[in-house]
Amino acid sequence: MKKSIYVFNEGKFKRKDNTLYFETEQGKRYIPVEDINEIHVYGEVDLNKRFLEFLTQKEIILHFYNNYGYYSGTYYPREHLNSGYMTLRQAEHYLDEQRRLMLAKLFVQGASANMLEVLKYYHNRGKNVALALQSIGNLIDRIDESASVEVLMAVEGNIRDAYYSAFNTIIDKGDFLFEGRNRRPPRDRINALISFGNTMTYTACLSEIYRTHLDPRISYLHTTNFRRFSLNLDIAEIFKPLLVDRIIFYLLARNMLRSTHFENKMGGILLNDKGRQVFVNEWEKRLRTTIKHRDIGHEVSYRRLIRLELYKLEKHLIGEKPYKAFISRW
Repeated sequence: MKKSIYVFNEGKFKRKDNTLYFETEQGKRYIPVEDINEIHVYGEVDLNKRFLEFLTQKEIILHFYNNYGYYSGTYYPREHLNSGYMTLRQAEHYLDEQRRLMLAKLFVQGASANMLEVLKYYHNRGKNVALALQSIGNLIDRIDESASVEVLMAVEGNIRDAYYSAFNTIIDKGDFLFEGRNRRPPRDRINALISFGNTMTYTACLSEIYRTHLDPRISYLHTTNFRRFSLNLDIAEIFKPLLVDRIIFYLLARNMLRSTHFENKMGGILLNDKGRQVFVNEWEKRLRTTIKHRDIGHEVSYRRLIRLELYKLEKHLIGEKPYKAFISRW
């Protein structure tokens, strides 16, 4: 399986013949181009046109984040699989209000079902999350009743609020109190973790879209507008509970993240470099973790699950097989 590289230091990316390396004051770190999918850049780096040309040749995606860990952009190499036929099918399903709404509902249903699975997991381990489970169960019925994407987004927001209401019970740590979702900047440590993890999910989904025939600019739950990418936001909704939230609970339960991994910045609270590295290490482990896929009958990694989700969407768009979101079963 190809890997991701994360760069937190300052330095220069350079190309030498058919190899790449990252040069810092401490020396050179060679990049195994045949073995990597993407590079995530958090530090201040220099690069040139020869470097980007080589990334294009090797189909390596470069994601950039600013000093606060927020996603700022992607070098997306020339689309090698993009299909005019698929783009037309995507656009048709977006422009047809009913077909767009149907897909948007399927994404929300998948996301909501995975939130329920996370809560059930902790409920079975003695956490009192019954009220959140009941609230989400009641709200899920309103997904099908939504007459527009705007109404659906409001329902999805209510479901997520009910889900987040269980976080303090699951986490149960005085240093990590969660008083509801806020962002840009996050005002507490849990929001900092959610924002950072969600960003990782968006870029993971974007990288997988690159390796399909889909156009990342055409989405269904999120509005297609002047943003460069939005389909990755749709797909990420399904996987955020399974990847981001489970990682947060895991790291905090084992005291792998502490208050010292955060800092006050921009009038809010953000992960520092050490905290990001702890999260990223666990993130990569989780993406490589395999589970038995009920439909395929063999083990697949979580990263592969994202790709399979995109293949299912492709089949739906061309009329081969109706889309059904992945729902985890532990």
